[in-house]
Amino acid sequence: MIPSIPKPIDYDISPEHGFLPVELPLEILPDPYYNKWEVIVANLQALLLSKRLRGVVERLPVLSTSGLQREAEWRRAYSLLAFMTNAYIWGGDRPSERVPASISIPLLSVSAHLEVQPVATYAAVCLWNFKPLFPEEYIDNLENLSTLTTFTGSLDESWFYLVSVAIEARGGPTIPLMLTAIAAARVRDTITVIRCLHSFAERLDDLGSLLQRMYENCDPHVFYHRIRPFLAGSKNMGDAGLPNGVIYDDGSGQETYRQYGGGSNAQSSLVQFFDIVLGVEHRPTGETRPVSSDSLEGTAPPSKHNFIQDMRSYMPGPHRRFLEHVSRIANIREYVESNRADRALVIAYDASLAMLRALRDKHIQMVSRYIIVKSRESRSHTRSLSPRAAPQPINIASASMKKRSEGDPRSERRNLRGTGGTALIPFLKQARDETGEPAIDAWARRLLSNGPGDGRFATLGKVDEQANGEMQIVGLAGTWAMDDSEGGLCHW
Repeated sequence: MIPSIPKPIDYDISPEHGFLPVELPLEILPDPYYNKWEVIVANLQALLLSKRLRGVVERLPVLSTSGLQREAEWRRAYSLLAFMTNAYIWGGDRPSERVPASISIPLLSVSAHLEVQPVATYAAVCLWNFKPLFPEEYIDNLENLSTLTTFTGSLDESWFYLVSVAIEARGGPTIPLMLTAIAAARVRDTITVIRCLHSFAERLDDLGSLLQRMYENCDPHVFYHRIRPFLAGSKNMGDAGLPNGVIYDDGSGQETYRQYGGGSNAQSSLVQFFDIVLGVEHRPTGETRPVSSDSLEGTAPPSKHNFIQDMRSYMPGPHRRFLEHVSRIANIREYVESNRADRALVIAYDASLAMLRALRDKHIQMVSRYIIVKSRESRSHTRSLSPRAAPQPINIASASMKKRSEGDPRSERRNLRGTGGTALIPFLKQARDETGEPAIDAWARRLLSNGPGDGRFATLGKVDEQANGEMQIVGLAGTWAMDDSEGGLCHW
């Protein structure tokens, strides 16, 4: 029996705003019983600045979650506890490897209810952490959005979250759009499939433009040194001071270390939805496409254990199940493959792949500016000019600086990790390159591929990037390597 087309509302998905909650996030929990949580988060920046947060959290009583009623209340509680947890772990001179029972017990309870991981996920800091300034206006407009909670209180941090919120809102209508395309492919309604793919490609292009607005109000230095450390998880964070992970004190006395990834855009269900409906397959980082994969063209990509799959466990349970449902019915790639003689259909499909790859290109450029470039700066450039500057705290930013000062900077770049715990540049570039692999037309496949491809076409490799994130500028005189150790020398 052919699986049915899912109804988004059955999975807590809004037809207008996608994976953002149908009911706007609560600004405060209605039950005064939870005021202690609200007060701490309302004063989070002051408590972090004064280094009093850990003491305040440790004196908190363990509050029961039985008073939480509506789903919006559970989400608000999760966001509050996730912010407190990450602030507690990373808010001192050294990270704490034990989360006290006062927040770990309710966090574990709330996380189980919402089917998410007990850490500051994308859902905690983006999906459930915004409000419209004017409720009657659209929430895909950045000028109408505000955050509810931040670690730093900075405009930069608010803007960083809100760009993602706006992308989620503006990308929301693509969900019913592409479900319509899947239904149309079932009845061989090619005209409708083409129309949906055209609209999809245009919306992906629009999302790319929206993503680039990040540069307007989020400074790379502030992001790298002030915001990003609080978003880190406890997985692969040995260099940042958590070699074993974190212990969540649940009162049992039998606790063991846990390791979780931090907040990551890979936890966005919307981006994974794009991949699924277009039939884009992602492999474990470093694994190349098998030569025999051409024989599988047109079929739904097999599920593999990799970082992108792992990130689904950080998504709200209903969203995760929606993606699983869509994976079972995705047929656009198969339909285009079986109708490759229809040029309009092939062009529409390949255009959607091109726009999705372009979106990932913009993201890689942003990561280069906000993380790769900042990780190369010498420690002297990031410290205060005061001769009595305080010691630098140990976190994901200082760990990168330390590795660079002690060893080969190229090795540090290769091992640079994102807040989710993955090898950053190899993962992002592989995900970008895999986006073009399903292309149908020969020219489109060539343009969207970095591999050797068909010898009849010229190689279109990018001269300004390397696998380890190295930035190059090519001019008439040769190649300029932007590397501190070489002084920007020109090479042939």
